[in-house]
Amino acid sequence: MNEYASLYENDPVYQMAVKQLRESASLLGLSDEIVEILRHPEKLVQVKITIRRDNGKLETYLGWRSQHNSALGPYKGGVRYGEDVTPGEVVALSMWMTWKTSLAGIPYGGGKGGVRVNPKALSQRELEELSRKFFAGIAKDVGPEVDIPAPDVYTNPQTMAWYFDEYSKIVGYQAWGVVTAKPVELGGLYARVVSTGYGTALTAREAAKRWIGGLAGKTVAIHGFGNVGIYAAKYLTEWGARVVAVSDSSGYIYDPNGLDIEEAIRVKETTGKVTNYKKGDVKVSGNHMELLELPVDILVPAATQDVITKENVNRIKAKVIAEGANGPTTPEAEKVLYEKGVIIVPDILANSGGVTMSWIEWSHNKMGCWLTDEEALSRLDKMMTLNFNRVYDEWRKRFSEYPMRTAAYAIAVDRVVKAMKLRGWI
Repeated sequence: MNEYASLYENDPVYQMAVKQLRESASLLGLSDEIVEILRHPEKLVQVKITIRRDNGKLETYLGWRSQHNSALGPYKGGVRYGEDVTPGEVVALSMWMTWKTSLAGIPYGGGKGGVRVNPKALSQRELEELSRKFFAGIAKDVGPEVDIPAPDVYTNPQTMAWYFDEYSKIVGYQAWGVVTAKPVELGGLYARVVSTGYGTALTAREAAKRWIGGLAGKTVAIHGFGNVGIYAAKYLTEWGARVVAVSDSSGYIYDPNGLDIEEAIRVKETTGKVTNYKKGDVKVSGNHMELLELPVDILVPAATQDVITKENVNRIKAKVIAEGANGPTTPEAEKVLYEKGVIIVPDILANSGGVTMSWIEWSHNKMGCWLTDEEALSRLDKMMTLNFNRVYDEWRKRFSEYPMRTAAYAIAVDRVVKAMKLRGWI
């Protein structure tokens, strides 16, 4: 057993990840021995980070990097900052990244990092010191061929620039591939900014083709108008859908005739609240959860986890759900929706555009060449379209008595296990 297991085994998020693993293993006929191997990370690093605050006081924070599985390639996964970050959450997220990269068909394993801190309470200088010291603390455990972090909650391209610079100083060379989603000036791609929302929109488009006769003219509601939701709305609109509702923490706006998405984006970016949108015959509500129950064809939950639950599932009217957020649908709700004939494109597939674009950035950094954003998005489109249809066909052929998520996890776990066997690990 992993020597640090006591740090994460009782965490409810970790226990959920293990439950999903056991379900997939049962379908694949995997032994309990294999499950025991897969449920633990290969390595869990804990880092103590002490910074001097602007008021002169010293404060200490804890950070973690979980490296779950490397059978398919270097560990890959973001780093998040938050007051509620736990080792269990980090380990669970690293496990989910293993399945996500496996399902995406890219040569990565799964990793995840986190620092328990309130980033909003730190100045920019304090954030830089925290970031540099965290990355220095894990420097011997990461690298372009070992573990490639990326942004996550409350981290961004600037954070990656600090990580890249700190690591390059430590190793003595310009380590372009040590992180992805870097600023464009440091080898990143603007396309990385739009990629998760683009990929979510793309899987919604493909699901609509296979399930409800295509995207043209279909109505869409998007729960969460942050980075993922904004670009999902933008591209779904460009591809012929009618986005009728979007939400943020201030509430939601709804116009059955369709929103002006460019105006909604402008309002969000300039005022911080999408409910300040006033164009057309728009309804404004302070309860953003009501959006989930609107009469639309396609629903994109792109905010937080556990928003579609047993309490509201019977009021969900959409026929296609593309999960831009991680874990927005509870298992109980998913079962009900499946029985109602709703297709849910699971998060492990729907929001994999970010990590897929990270692979595109990383591979070109390694080769020392540069892609245009048009080339990068074209490549992402081809990869995710192929992957969606592969998962969809496998679901309908082998696992149709279960929700699509079951097929996605089974495919992902199976690929990792096969790689481990080929390498002689098991």
